[in-house]
Amino acid sequence: MMNIIYLRRFKDLRTLSLSGNPIAEEEDYKMFICAYLPDLVYLDFRRIDDHMKELAEIKHQYGIDELKQRENLSQAQLDDERAQREELEEHKAAFVERLNGSFLFDSMYAEDVEGNKLAHLPGVSELLQAYKDKFVIICLNIFEYGLKQQEMRKVELDTFNECVQEAIQENREQGKRRIAKFEEAHLLSLNAIRDESEVTNLEMKVAEHSKDITELFDMLMTLEMQLVEQLEETINTFERNIMDLVALFIENVQSLMAQCRDLENHHHEKLLEISINTLEKILKGELDEDLPYDVRALFVDKDTIVNAVGTSHDLHLLKIDNREDELVTRTNSWCSHLVDAIHKDEIMRNRRRVKEIHQYVDHVQNELDNLECSEIID
Repeated sequence: MMNIIYLRRFKDLRTLSLSGNPIAEEEDYKMFICAYLPDLVYLDFRRIDDHMKELAEIKHQYGIDELKQRENLSQAQLDDERAQREELEEHKAAFVERLNGSFLFDSMYAEDVEGNKLAHLPGVSELLQAYKDKFVIICLNIFEYGLKQQEMRKVELDTFNECVQEAIQENREQGKRRIAKFEEAHLLSLNAIRDESEVTNLEMKVAEHSKDITELFDMLMTLEMQLVEQLEETINTFERNIMDLVALFIENVQSLMAQCRDLENHHHEKLLEISINTLEKILKGELDEDLPYDVRALFVDKDTIVNAVGTSHDLHLLKIDNREDELVTRTNSWCSHLVDAIHKDEIMRNRRRVKEIHQYVDHVQNELDNLECSEIID
């Protein structure tokens, strides 16, 4: 019977037939289904009356209330997860995902064995916290700047698309007006040709209307060429603007990433200084603090400790460099693909339009040719 609860997820379920299913033999069968599927209208080909629904709700009220509470919690969790996914996608579109916190800093230490060992040294904990606080502030600056720049790129793209659509629509309307005017004359010319009995006059009218068709073709192609030139200028302007926005974004992000490297270099110097001082105290037997065994193992000589601090430093710089390279590469790739797609879309639009013009002109020309042949035969 509890498997019936699974059907609650189908919000538009109104008709259910379980006739012949062993569950239908259960004593509380109908009451249970009416209680747990309250939106059901028909059960086993019979309409459920309101009185039955009321009795079922009263009988199973405690179980339903408990179930609704679980469902609400589950739905809230699903909504929260969906909101987080959507938010992450927005951040990815701005190329600054996971920079709104300590993720990058934490990733620097996630695989840093030596750095985690050195964190046990006297004074390093405070130094590390100060480093992290400043580092996260820079990451937040990158994040907020990235979202603002994404909005600017979106506005630029939306404005461009609006301009393109307006230009295409205006051009189409001009073409439609010309075609409508032509078709009025086209019908009159065809009727006049049908009514003409003299061969000489017939040929003259056919020639005149062929000229009209050619003029229509030239006019439509001229309109299309004007649109191509207009859109080419619009696309070139957009391309310059979007590339300038991307270049500015990358330049400023690289400047902020350089600040992260400066912080890392400063931290490295301080950590190295503390490590060497600690080594000297250990060698002199003046170190009061108890260090874990694996940390003391680093302090056999100066070269060992310098290498440990250097390894930690190199790993941190690599993480910063990789995140910067990823951001720059993805941003440039997005810009390149966007511009390429816009150019390709315009080429395809032009080809479709030229094909439409040729098909229409061929159609009206065939009408004229077919009529001319039938009139000559007659």
